[in-house]
Amino acid sequence: MTTILAAPRTYEPTAPLRVAFLGLGVMGQPMAGHLARAGHQVTVYNRTAARADEWVASYGGRSAPTPREATAGADIVFACVGNDADLRSVTLGVDGAFGGMAAGAVFVDHTTASADIARELDAAARARGLHFIDAPVSGGNLGAINGALTVMCGGDAAAFDRIRPVAMSYSKAVTLLGPAGAGQLAKMVNQIAIAGLVQGLAEAIAFGEKAGLDMKAVLGVIGKGAAQSWQMDNRGPTMVDARFDFGFAVDWMRKDLGLCLDEARRNGARLPVTALVDQFYADLQAQGGNRWDTSSLVKRLRG
Repeated sequence: MTTILAAPRTYEPTAPLRVAFLGLGVMGQPMAGHLARAGHQVTVYNRTAARADEWVASYGGRSAPTPREATAGADIVFACVGNDADLRSVTLGVDGAFGGMAAGAVFVDHTTASADIARELDAAARARGLHFIDAPVSGGNLGAINGALTVMCGGDAAAFDRIRPVAMSYSKAVTLLGPAGAGQLAKMVNQIAIAGLVQGLAEAIAFGEKAGLDMKAVLGVIGKGAAQSWQMDNRGPTMVDARFDFGFAVDWMRKDLGLCLDEARRNGARLPVTALVDQFYADLQAQGGNRWDTSSLVKRLRG
């Protein structure tokens, strides 16, 4: 399980704090590692306790058997779990984090979840004298390992100012975009933009292959012009090679696009391309591609 972090980076100077991190998946594990490397006293919790024990063996700190125990005495609590239900469980459950946090502490949620759960937990936190920041991230597992995530935040400005320098230990940008829920809405914008871009790149590569072109050479040329994007630079060559065993999984993208489409139904936004690409990802799931990287959209076009 243990992920080796990138070469030591320079961390923004901050006073050492007592922090907790809930959820040690492919994102949370390296994020918590950067917090420890930056000098903070880190207590971790993971539903599978063995993973938390492995993290402690690699980075120090300590583990706790419940979110409530992990967060006792913490100045800031970070979480990165699976979905709305997981988030409610680690915050509001019998052994939830909110029951263990001291008044004035800040809960920072890095889960990609709904804007509704962010607003719900913000209200629940306020009722307990706590602060809540919704803070979904972009940059994937490599961004977490390299300490180069982009963090989109919603919440109170004073609480944000407290957590920003700490969150910069695993980030290249941490930005407040509005009140509770604004971070989740911004992440939806991010995923909508990516979905259409990856489908367009997949179609371009499949077209070029049918035309008999050397697509790596073509990508090298058009990547120096207006078509350039992170996806083209980082996923274009691997799409040509039919390599889909890394990065952000199809299952996770479908979860995220479901959040986007649900929110669009509420706010009246029209997302025709997003809805179509969501169905293309459903096709990949039907082929057994649940854990393929999202760039596997090109497989649909190579029949």
